[in-house]
Amino acid sequence: MDKKTFYITTPIYYPSGNPHIGHCYTTVACDSIARYKRMQGYDVMFLTGTDEHGQKIEEKAKDKGVTPKQYVDEIVEVFKKLWSYMNISYDRYIRTTDDYHVEAVQKIFKELYDRGYIYKGEYKGKYCTPCESFWTESQLDENGCCPECHRPVTEAKEEAYFFKMSPFADRIEKLLLETDYLQPKYRAQELVNNFIKPGLEDLCVSRTSFTWGVPVDFDSKHVVYVWIDALSNYITALGYENGAYKDYEKYWPADVHMVAKDIMRFHAIIWPAMLMALEQPLPKHLAVHGWITFQNKNGEAQKMSKSLGNVVDPFMLGERYGVDAIRYHIMREMALGADSAFSNEIMINRINSDLANGFGNLVSRTVAMADKYFGGTLPADREEAEVDASLKETVLSLRGKVDECIDGTRLKNALEEIFVAVDRANKYIDETEPWKLGKDEAKSARLAAVLYNLLESIRVISGLLAPFMPNTMPKVWEQIGAKADDVTYDNLGRFDVMPADVTVHKGEILFPRIDMDKEIAELNAIIEKNMAAAKANLSDAEKGDEFTPGELAEEITIDDFARADLRVALVKSCEKVKRSKKLLCLQLDDGFGGRQVVSGIAEWYQPEDLTGKKIIIVANLKPAVLCGVESQGMILAADTPDGGASVVFPDQSLPCGAKIR
Repeated sequence: MDKKTFYITTPIYYPSGNPHIGHCYTTVACDSIARYKRMQGYDVMFLTGTDEHGQKIEEKAKDKGVTPKQYVDEIVEVFKKLWSYMNISYDRYIRTTDDYHVEAVQKIFKELYDRGYIYKGEYKGKYCTPCESFWTESQLDENGCCPECHRPVTEAKEEAYFFKMSPFADRIEKLLLETDYLQPKYRAQELVNNFIKPGLEDLCVSRTSFTWGVPVDFDSKHVVYVWIDALSNYITALGYENGAYKDYEKYWPADVHMVAKDIMRFHAIIWPAMLMALEQPLPKHLAVHGWITFQNKNGEAQKMSKSLGNVVDPFMLGERYGVDAIRYHIMREMALGADSAFSNEIMINRINSDLANGFGNLVSRTVAMADKYFGGTLPADREEAEVDASLKETVLSLRGKVDECIDGTRLKNALEEIFVAVDRANKYIDETEPWKLGKDEAKSARLAAVLYNLLESIRVISGLLAPFMPNTMPKVWEQIGAKADDVTYDNLGRFDVMPADVTVHKGEILFPRIDMDKEIAELNAIIEKNMAAAKANLSDAEKGDEFTPGELAEEITIDDFARADLRVALVKSCEKVKRSKKLLCLQLDDGFGGRQVVSGIAEWYQPEDLTGKKIIIVANLKPAVLCGVESQGMILAADTPDGGASVVFPDQSLPCGAKIR
């Protein structure tokens, strides 16, 4: 009987520069799921790749004096080197410059045209070159800039082909709201409110103002614009409309597409519409995660930016702490759908607490005691006790819990469940006190049972950790005396798998504890050096990201300041304002009976980022109506160097209504 298949994809990455730690999350997450599914016995196809066409690539190549293909070839090699370094086990790597993909995209474009879904027209409006996106006037931000990257847009007018989106609006709305296609679910209503309810606009799908793209084979002036080219990779990589592969019937529809939130709209709306037009099955799930943001020395979260010098180099981190520690950290910190702040302190604390003090210490203590008391080989005679049952129950229930988290693409939760078992095993050591048992020869059988139970617990835990940390777990198995058959998926649901007289082998410390103060000083010195180098190498256009505080307002007196009544308030609930992409509506406990405040921070905060937190408000601001919703105040936020906004959070122990002075 054929194996059950599982198809998982990352987005194809745009080769606009060297990859950083922010690029790693999606790929490491998909790799971990792919490895877990292989362990379960699935026939897995794990796809990643690079999206290599577009005006921005053409312009960057020209600036460097090379062809676009030479430019992308160089960067693709860096991506492949990083994926190899991060132990990414992809099964196929697609480049949109691959001949078979170009052939398939031309056929897809022609089929959509022949079916009446693509027509020729003229585009006139605003265009953002860095994002390669067209925008209407109403979609621009408050400064008339791109709503995605907040850079200036240009007037664009050119002949173009358009893809009809409106015929699919009702079906896509049902897909988002009535199925579990999109996770986390709250994102679905956001997309429907912001893009479908106002009316889906037809999509520009060709360009004539540049040439670096897939040619439209029936109209030589045009190249296929980014999304039909890029999104099609998920099926062309399987052989759809080309002869390079013959895997489409086997693996499609995809089980999981995993993407970051900034390209959610394209995968949740445009991609399903394309497939509906082609009368092809839809993917089963779209998992949307947040960004890894950089947390500076002041504790402020900022999106990673080249101009800030905070683009964290995964090669450097891996050299200092080991690749598996980095893989573990980025997956353990990010809940599905939410952003995850990255800082040196957070990373080192996580490595020290979970890996060095937690799992690493469990392994080293257990192996050392087996070696000390029994010369490395446990005796076959064991004496069980009542306390053993609780440990075994925790370990035996673990595989099912991790299965459920993996199926829901909730990797943070999977790791949390595993480390509940790690903590339980460490607690078991404290409960059984093997160092006392070792002093009494009459209790040898009891000591053997304790150490065997610990070794079995480590076997199960390490087997379930292997998809997340594939380099380190084989070292664990060698130390605890586990064979390959002992850590199969079936055996990870059992206890008493290893022989009673198992032999351990003391080895190297798996995760050395890091000296926080020393390491922070060294890392901060590296970041400051990188920041200086990054700013020195910026082009004039890129310097637009650099933070300048602007001029101070005119002087005021203390009496003027006293007129602004600043108070601490608790965010009881928060939701998006339906008629706006920029506004959040917050229900607050202000200590005076409650109030509602509307704030233009939806681009930087999701409702769940604020709910349950205390903020500062201007409590005596005259009420105003924004997009039909009354706002009874204003929340305090600071400008960030990348043009965003960072909410000012006070000490969370302050009472609601406390006056700020």
